[in-house]
Amino acid sequence: MMPITMAAAGEQVEIKRISGKDETRRHLNELGLVEGDTVNVIQNNGGNVILHVKDGRIALDEKLAMRIQF
Repeated sequence: MMPITMAAAGEQVEIKRISGKDETRRHLNELGLVEGDTVNVIQNNGGNVILHVKDGRIALDEKLAMRIQF
């Protein structure tokens, strides 16, 4: 598994694992990032990523993006 910060722009990936404290995992789940779901990487800018999740876009800083493994 690799952090989503390693995915290239335009790549579609399946979320395999979300790590971190319960509070962090809950926050990412509330944003629509759920293990087993597929997301599209719209932009990857030095670790900061923009993801297409369900019907919306989410921007994550490198610290949060590193918690998402694909």
